[in-house]
Amino acid sequence: MKKSKKYIDSAKLIDKTKLYDPSEAIDLVVKTAKAKFDETIELHIRLGVDSRHADQQVRGAIVLPNGTGKKVRTLVFAKGERAKEAEEAGSDYVGAEELVAKIQQENWFDFDVVIATPDMMGVIGRLGKLLGPKGLMPNPKAGTVTMDVARAVKEAKAGKIEYRLDKTNIIHCPIGKASFGSEKLLENFEALVGAIIKAKPAAAKGQYIRSCVVASTMGPGVKIGHAKLA
Repeated sequence: MKKSKKYIDSAKLIDKTKLYDPSEAIDLVVKTAKAKFDETIELHIRLGVDSRHADQQVRGAIVLPNGTGKKVRTLVFAKGERAKEAEEAGSDYVGAEELVAKIQQENWFDFDVVIATPDMMGVIGRLGKLLGPKGLMPNPKAGTVTMDVARAVKEAKAGKIEYRLDKTNIIHCPIGKASFGSEKLLENFEALVGAIIKAKPAAAKGQYIRSCVVASTMGPGVKIGHAKLA
């Protein structure tokens, strides 16, 4: 793939053989985010675990101190009092079976986070093949299957993100926008890395953090020394 002039210019600022301090790396990423839009800054962290084993899964959620910079649309599956609480908390969509049908029949996905009360999971199970591949299926570990739907909505809107391993044992997560500046991005970075370190499975052996890279949407990656994280 042909690299743009901006990308090539940005890459010249980065020493590919060097492992940077987190603050240095984030400074560089902000400097190299030169697109005409406000680029998302992402963290890619490879772990020394095997995601094929249930006892080595790493998954959880955290509210980033400075949010993600993204407007989050929430969909809550709930009935009665809980549905009312979700509406009052500012959820974009609240409903039950009728919204399951809308997703199935209209391929409707105008939402970013799905929250559900435990009693609704039997109904939502029908959507597994649709929501699962998009990472939208509610999950107790992520705090999206809960009776406290109001809190879940507020956290999602405040910048709660879910982290989980992909098949290659890497976690990919946004830590904010380039416009946040280095200080706020570093706070978000430290909060997320701290949560991932805390979530280390007891079954994980050897070096836990194998590699860590931060990058903007259109910019080159900057490697961080993992010895400086643990």
